Amino acid sequence: EMEDSGVREVENPSEMLLSGRPEDAPGTCVTCVMEGARPILAEIQALIAPCGSGTPRRTSNGFDYNRAAMLLAVLEKRGGLKVSSCDAYLNIIGGLYLDEPAADLAAVVALASSYLDQPVRNDLVAIGEVGLTGELRSVNHLEQRLSEVHRLGFRRCLIPSRKVEKTFPGLELIPVRNIGEALRAILGH
Repeated sequence: EMEDSGVREVENPSEMLLSGRPEDAPGTCVTCVMEGARPILAEIQALIAPCGSGTPRRTSNGFDYNRAAMLLAVLEKRGGLKVSSCDAYLNIIGGLYLDEPAADLAAVVALASSYLDQPVRNDLVAIGEVGLTGELRSVNHLEQRLSEVHRLGFRRCLIPSRKVEKTFPGLELIPVRNIGEALRAILGH
């Protein structure tokens, strides 16, 4: 962080990136990505709005445009939400660029939350890669990511269905096989 006296180390980047998060706002979800060997929590914000013209607009900041377009298609086909006729905006807070598939599930949750105008609980994190059939794929370093989620006080975490060896007291793991299960588990859709 740049200060008047020069550059200062940010000891906890996850807390800094999550400060100022809106409460009970549709279209936002937290994920955990790896920056080198360090897990970082990041907020993904999405906005789905009725299309004002004949061609829906797609924009993404800090998230691969083609991956965002693919996730929108999967959300429509496998999640049952008619997003193809809507404008869609995806933004990663804090100027990060999330380039790993572990952020897919949080992006889908944020998009669905915005479309349904239903907030995601503030104590929830979503981690997982989404495939073209809507299935959730496991990600590397899951236990290290969960440790960071737990350390920052989150209480619930959506993860791909797989056995996790370590337990995290106070952190409820919600294993899901596909985006349909994920949306039903947290948005009731």
